[in-house]
Amino acid sequence: MSIRLRLTLLYSGILVCTLVIFSVVLYVLVARFSLQWQERALAEEAAQIVTQGEFRLTVIRTPQGKVAIPQTFVQTRDLSGQVISRSINLNGYELPLSSQGLTALTNGQATGWLEIVRTDNGRLLVYSRTVTANGQPVGILQVARPLADLDQALAMLRRYLTVGTVVSTITAFFVGWVLAGASLRPINRITQIAREIGQARDFSRRVDYDGPNDEIGALVTTLNEMLTELQAAYQQVEHALQAQRRFVADASHELRTPLTTLRGNVELLQREPPLPLEEQRAILADVAAEIERMIRLVRELLTLARADAGLRPRLEPVQLGSLVEDAVRQAQLLRPRPVARVRVERDVVVRADRDLLYQVLLILLDNALKYTPEDGMVEATVVVEQGRAGIAVRDTGIGIDPAIMPHIFERFFRGDSARSGEGTGLGLAIAKSLLEAMRGEIRVVSRPGEGSIFTVLLPVEPASAEGEAQAAPSLVSPA
Repeated sequence: MSIRLRLTLLYSGILVCTLVIFSVVLYVLVARFSLQWQERALAEEAAQIVTQGEFRLTVIRTPQGKVAIPQTFVQTRDLSGQVISRSINLNGYELPLSSQGLTALTNGQATGWLEIVRTDNGRLLVYSRTVTANGQPVGILQVARPLADLDQALAMLRRYLTVGTVVSTITAFFVGWVLAGASLRPINRITQIAREIGQARDFSRRVDYDGPNDEIGALVTTLNEMLTELQAAYQQVEHALQAQRRFVADASHELRTPLTTLRGNVELLQREPPLPLEEQRAILADVAAEIERMIRLVRELLTLARADAGLRPRLEPVQLGSLVEDAVRQAQLLRPRPVARVRVERDVVVRADRDLLYQVLLILLDNALKYTPEDGMVEATVVVEQGRAGIAVRDTGIGIDPAIMPHIFERFFRGDSARSGEGTGLGLAIAKSLLEAMRGEIRVVSRPGEGSIFTVLLPVEPASAEGEAQAAPSLVSPA
């Protein structure tokens, strides 16, 4: 069942209930007030008959046709209930008086008694009262009037109310149907537009609405806001898919090169007659180097995959002084030249994952040592900057070309000066992903031929944040 039909039925049902209640109340009030008016009229007419009648102590005579109008019937009884006289228009019919009414009148329990009796010609309203002489009851006067006119008027009122209720309900149904359709027409249009947007996947489209700012206006506004969010999410997914496809292609290319080299070397080792022993040793050394390169590449790919899957670092207080000393010592074991030194003027505690931050420092130190001449210098310094702290790794190496600076954190990106090295182009991308997972930041300042400064910043541990706003080593471009 549609909303339009449900609303129309609801309107019609409420109107029917209201009209029925109104009709019943109106009918009951009209019937009651009309009956009370008839009762008062009979009582007044009985009083008029008593006042104008000629009475004796034992007999009540009612003037025939003098007081009683044609629609009024008059009858007298003695105290025992026997009929004494009646008006001509009764035609011998005896107005009834119940035993209960006779008892109440003769015993003085009531001065008047009303009864409604049914006859072949319709209902009859009978009013009975005692007649007194010298303060003593001498008889009973009964005055009656037919209720045919009242019943006919009430029947006509019932018909009018019934017909009015039916006509009003039918009219309200059709009017409600039209109004509901007009009210729901914008919603139908919104539904059609939403269906078209879903089928075309065109989340840049919006629902046009120039009506009042009512519930439908709020619905259109909410739908347009949702479309904006969907468009952003859809674009984000598209970018992620493009990045994933690019990542898979780059990874395939990077893996294909060492695999091709390994296959060629294995084919050389399988040649007959065998190669000289010195050449075999050289080939095996090349195989070992390519295998090591593949292992490093796969390890870095796994690290990036963990970061992309929503890495949850274990944040804890980390003391930067001891961490940078350990990282420099480890990096020097792998690359003894050039010499790297540590400068810690102010030790700071930050909130970070120690293992992940250690891995980031090793990546930065390894890059600095790799691209710095043996007579150059690499320095790791603890820095503090506006409520954050971290480590700046400075070198005097080849520097970075400004043209490629925006791309150095992209995956598998390597500058022209680094393409001949053993790197995979994933180190800086891994460092950036790990730092973002720890709510940190990485920045770089570089000049070609002069060197670079890579700075990582992390939130300072609240317990050690006091006093850290003082002057710290400034971050300047390499001299």
